[in-house]
Amino acid sequence: MAQITTPYTARSLDAEVIPKQKNRLWRRIVRNWDIYVLISIPLLVLLIYSYVPMLGIIIAFKNYRVFDGILDSKWVGLAHFRTLLSDPKFFSVLSNTLLINLFKFLFQFPLPIILALLLNEVRKGFVKRLTQTLTYLPHFLSWVVIAGIFVDILSPSTGVVNTVIKAAGFSPITFLGDDSYFRSVLVASTAWKETGWSAIIYLAALTSIDPDLYAASSVDGAGKWRQTWHITLPGISSTIVFIIILRVSSLLGSDTEQVLLLYNPLVYGVGDIIGTYVYREGIQNGSYSYTTAVGLFISSIGFTLMIIANKVSRKYSDRGIW
Repeated sequence: MAQITTPYTARSLDAEVIPKQKNRLWRRIVRNWDIYVLISIPLLVLLIYSYVPMLGIIIAFKNYRVFDGILDSKWVGLAHFRTLLSDPKFFSVLSNTLLINLFKFLFQFPLPIILALLLNEVRKGFVKRLTQTLTYLPHFLSWVVIAGIFVDILSPSTGVVNTVIKAAGFSPITFLGDDSYFRSVLVASTAWKETGWSAIIYLAALTSIDPDLYAASSVDGAGKWRQTWHITLPGISSTIVFIIILRVSSLLGSDTEQVLLLYNPLVYGVGDIIGTYVYREGIQNGSYSYTTAVGLFISSIGFTLMIIANKVSRKYSDRGIW
């Protein structure tokens, strides 16, 4: 005979189930307290350094004055956003930032994948470890060190590159003072610094591919190129899609430190980016409200790009971040 559930009975069951669930949750927390303590530390750091500062976003809608404080500064609404949308200098640095990041995406993005595929084929343990160490090492150097290295290498008078160019009978090139070459220097320096480190993600993804697939394809007569195309790349495709979505969302981000250390007034037209613009207007000129509005505007675009990239990925490849 079917049991009839009345609203009173349903409320009674909910009243009994919810305390039991809470008790089980509490017992799990007590039993695994050490794990929850370890998790709470990075969450606390994330909360303090990433979420609490978001409260300062409200100064984008105020005429912020240091001595008045955030709360007592005068509200101006969307005035700062109207200013940036009517400022031709802002659109200049916006286009520079977008172009530099597009160049980095197109020319730098495939390099870690290629490096990971090549390292995966190395069978000599010593050679593999040595290559990994040499390619990872630049990541741990600061941009100050790397900028100094590139300034020395590309120097028109004493640089190694220009020494070779002059020996070949050509005129030296001012790489860091020429609009035609400056963006290429930014892309090359970023690739040299980050390719080895980025390859770690793909090397980790390669370990999840079943070795039996390679053995079976060898029996069928597949060579290395076919194995790479039909087994290896599909096996790490989810990782590639994940990285692409993150890179698309950061197309308007910028390595401000890198550009600040390498650029000069001769290449402001192609090298001035949002990060250096915000630094100059916000820190040097004290326009805190205006630069906060710039940062909020750029962050909103980046968030929108990430959502669009994820939806496109889910539609055409059935893979995404969420």
